[in-house]
Amino acid sequence: MMWAGRVFRAALSGAPCGRRAQSALAQLRGILEEELEGIRGAGTWKSERVITSRQGPRIHVDGISGGILNFCANNYLGLSSHPEVIQAGLQALEEFGAGLSSVRFICGTQSIHKDLEAKIARFHQREDAILYPSCFDANAGLFEALLTPEDAVLSDELNHASIIDGIRLCKAHKYRYRHLDMADLEAKLQEAQKHRLRLVATDGAFSMDGDIAPLQEICCLASRYGALVFVDECHATGFLGATGRGTDELLGVMDQVTIINSTLGKALGGASGGYTTGPGSLVSLLRQRARPYLFSNSLPPAVVGCASKALDLLMESNAVIQSMAAKTQRFRSKMEAAGFTISGANHPICPVMLGDARLASCMADDMLKRGIFVIGFSYPVVPKGKARIRVQISAVHSEEDIDRCVEAFVEVGRLHGALP
Repeated sequence: MMWAGRVFRAALSGAPCGRRAQSALAQLRGILEEELEGIRGAGTWKSERVITSRQGPRIHVDGISGGILNFCANNYLGLSSHPEVIQAGLQALEEFGAGLSSVRFICGTQSIHKDLEAKIARFHQREDAILYPSCFDANAGLFEALLTPEDAVLSDELNHASIIDGIRLCKAHKYRYRHLDMADLEAKLQEAQKHRLRLVATDGAFSMDGDIAPLQEICCLASRYGALVFVDECHATGFLGATGRGTDELLGVMDQVTIINSTLGKALGGASGGYTTGPGSLVSLLRQRARPYLFSNSLPPAVVGCASKALDLLMESNAVIQSMAAKTQRFRSKMEAAGFTISGANHPICPVMLGDARLASCMADDMLKRGIFVIGFSYPVVPKGKARIRVQISAVHSEEDIDRCVEAFVEVGRLHGALP
């Protein structure tokens, strides 16, 4: 009876706490609804269209009859649905199971993980490689494990969010240089000479603008001021450079870039997964200290199998790379001739610059009505006043697909006053 009395008294004393919790929840809901309404009012609300088919140049979208031409996926080489890639994933699933239920250092490393890491290192002509669940994780793991308060990192101001977040996690001194501005980078390098290690961090190809880092100049400055160079190659691996090795191959500095991070989730199969490749001692350190590696489950075998086959296909032939370059040029030249401003140069990321967020969103919706899947990008994904529709060319788009996309843009652009 004494125990029952204590329970009863605890329940009574908890009643006010329950009311306060409900009040706090109501307050939270009010704050969140205000934030969400602000996003809607600014015209930057991001709706998710539901695809009911596999990824590819032609897809099916929930609520829309007929096939849709897809021009906004990172499926650069068209390998997301390649039959050999799918078969390799099925084979890995059958042989190695659905997953490891573990992190790598406990009991989550299989032979296919080691084989893929070795293949990635050979592909990039580096000493070793380490796999992560994503390249976001690779960027989150690198800087904190490598850099100390004695060191400095110098970052392009338009680097990907994952690089920015990864740098925030480390205790190194942080310098941000103006986008692609080599004079400003040199000034920052001069200022950073007092630090032990100096690491210049840049995207190889910038995903929002389609421009490419001047790696020759960056590497020259790094050599002059005793710095290391890190490049994120997510939007370059597989299709930039003569054999698809990336921007360092494209610009002839493969032997001068120290560290590369990239993804398996774009050109190399399109599923997920990322990696760091570089000096063997760095990879060994990351296996000991990189938190996303130490505390995340191993990549699923099916993902590993798909990515490994995608690399095999890429290394067998570079014909698909040449095909994509020609199609990229076709789209860019036709759009510019029609009067649109296309950011970047010679990259399959082709941002159609519109400026106004609501205009970008409305034009993207009207493109879908014409059978073209594209997405408007606005703040906070891109800076305010620089809204755009980012078109991405794939090697599996036909010339007819590209021409149809341009025709739809012209129709919609005139409808919304973006073209005369």
